[in-house]
Amino acid sequence: MSRDVRILITGGTLDKIHDPFSESLAFSRDGATQIPEILHYSRCHFPAVQQLMQIDSLDMTEDHRTQIVSAIKTATENSIVITHGTSTMGETARYIATANIPKTIILTGAMRPFSLGFSDGPFNMGGAIIASQILEKGVYGVMNGRVIEATSLDKNTELGRFDA
Repeated sequence: MSRDVRILITGGTLDKIHDPFSESLAFSRDGATQIPEILHYSRCHFPAVQQLMQIDSLDMTEDHRTQIVSAIKTATENSIVITHGTSTMGETARYIATANIPKTIILTGAMRPFSLGFSDGPFNMGGAIIASQILEKGVYGVMNGRVIEATSLDKNTELGRFDA
């Protein structure tokens, strides 16, 4: 079973790099995303990739979420993967779910940036791409080897993971 997949990029830790000027994690100054590199190393060349924004999920507003919903609705693909920061991933998933879009929509991200190595991002991305092709229509999160429905998608900050 294979479906066309569109990856919508919104930012989050997955796409952050070490900024030597601020000595902190930040997005690339040129706004570039690392998702094509992750897909290249994974030999996963079929998804369409669309960058919507590069923001920390703590900065995500209703206007940003509306932009995400609009991109999902206009996408020709019925399987959508959204890269998103982990802090408000659940909130965005529930916002998208209220739009009742008849597609399979998966949010995913990382606890550690891809650029720093030993990231969970590629694992989560692979799981999300597969889940988007086999799950029924609805909104889910794929993190830490789990598929979690939007209604239950929340980060366990004490343990640093997502639990079902």
